Amino acid sequence: MEEYIPLAIIVAYLVVVTVVGAALSRRTRSSSDWAVAGGGMSMLMVTVGVAGSRIGGGGTYGVAGNVMNGDLGGGMWNMWWYSISTIIAMALVGGFYAVPFRRLKLHTVGEIFAHRFGSARCQALTSLCVQTEYFLVNVIEAYVIGIILTGVTGLPMYVTVAIAALILITYISLGGLWGSAATNLIHCATILIGLGLVGYLGIGHLGGWDAMTAQIDAHLAEAGKDGTIWWSFMGASGFAVFGLVFSSAIHTPAASVYTNFATSARSEKMILPAFLAAGVIASVMPLLAGLVGMQTLAAKGLDPGLGGYKNLTALPTEINVWVGGIALAAILAAVISSGGPILLSSSTMIVRDWLTFTRKYSSQKKLRAYRITTIVNGVIAAIMAYLWSIADAPLTIMEILLFGFAMVVPPAIAIGYVIYYKKTTEPGAYWGMIVGYAGGIIAYGLIRWAEAVDFTAPEGSSLLVRTVHLFFRDFMGTGTGLDPSYLTTLLPLVAVPLFSVMTTPNPEGEEKFYAIVSGKREMEAE
Repeated sequence: MEEYIPLAIIVAYLVVVTVVGAALSRRTRSSSDWAVAGGGMSMLMVTVGVAGSRIGGGGTYGVAGNVMNGDLGGGMWNMWWYSISTIIAMALVGGFYAVPFRRLKLHTVGEIFAHRFGSARCQALTSLCVQTEYFLVNVIEAYVIGIILTGVTGLPMYVTVAIAALILITYISLGGLWGSAATNLIHCATILIGLGLVGYLGIGHLGGWDAMTAQIDAHLAEAGKDGTIWWSFMGASGFAVFGLVFSSAIHTPAASVYTNFATSARSEKMILPAFLAAGVIASVMPLLAGLVGMQTLAAKGLDPGLGGYKNLTALPTEINVWVGGIALAAILAAVISSGGPILLSSSTMIVRDWLTFTRKYSSQKKLRAYRITTIVNGVIAAIMAYLWSIADAPLTIMEILLFGFAMVVPPAIAIGYVIYYKKTTEPGAYWGMIVGYAGGIIAYGLIRWAEAVDFTAPEGSSLLVRTVHLFFRDFMGTGTGLDPSYLTTLLPLVAVPLFSVMTTPNPEGEEKFYAIVSGKREMEAE
């Protein structure tokens, strides 16, 4: 009978959060209520909404998976630096972007270009960059929920990813941003309590801290891995650490979900404290996930692939069935807390940035469009998650997530220029984003190709071969290519002002835009 306790806890948890989220449909009577909570959220709701949105499968399963990985990219540094990058990212958005977003009453981050330049192409391109990450995140979240439910129930993945999609679609399509924030309050508490319990009890289960670390060292030595590198604060290379922090933090201003929460805030004064508090809360979660990853490595050994994620799911129930059930609910909470808001933000962008004919819709008709798009988005994510599971792809969750982060950096750079550099032109922003996005795609493709063919540069190789090997196969001893985020940052950082200097500025609407951004003028209601 005890074996059914974790399942019962998980089912109860999923039912509760789905019902709570869906119940908020009574507060979602218009398209504005759905996308930005009608601008009426309290500081607490904004804080937990942002914190839950930040963490997700990448900050829990992804971090734990990389901690369990004995290769050059694996080790303890992943949990420390993902945590640090989370605080940096939330401080960056809260301090420099969220207030202008609220003053402009943005529903999607790309709308800033429509307000400044009247540019539909910049708005649509921004959405493409952001949706590259959000598509990957939606798939990751459905995939992780599917793995957890399959591990507990024994149901096949196609069933469990369908359940994942049903949960996310139900409470987001009905409850909108209100439902997302309310359930994230539950999720954040569950994550901290659940993973904290496993972390504490797991050490005793493994015989104490010294015994656990000894088992980890034994597994690393058996696999021929360098334990010193695995335990170190900087890992195999400072470049890998910097790449994680850089891509994780610098892309965040263009992650449109934070625009939704910024505009939802009841008061402008609460925005910076809410984002800073969200960063602190969210930074604790990867530390707890990393500790669970350590315990899984000690108990099960190195396994960075799909088997490692299954071991991560199985370990808590071996410690204690009740605690195991709570821990699995916590991991689900981390995934759903991010998956829900991102699904909402993604659907909002599709409707407002791409389906331009909906701009003439009434509020009620636009609300239906949001909900239909959410359903389609969720179904596609579930299908792709299932295909990923049967393909047994070698990529880890964190690798996929960091690529997604890199693709959002070009609009983040362009938005920073638009807000803080008045000489930025529409062609400068547009072509700067194009160059950055294309450069990131090309760099990532070359890295994957060099990895697949195990590209080498034997002694006596030409300068071209050595260069390709350095940048796309083994950059500064990291064992992989240069993170695409460097290109997606540096290219638009140079290209936006360069193209702006080369093109004619458009002063129309400039005075009004910067008056609103500075708080000297109110934005008209939509």
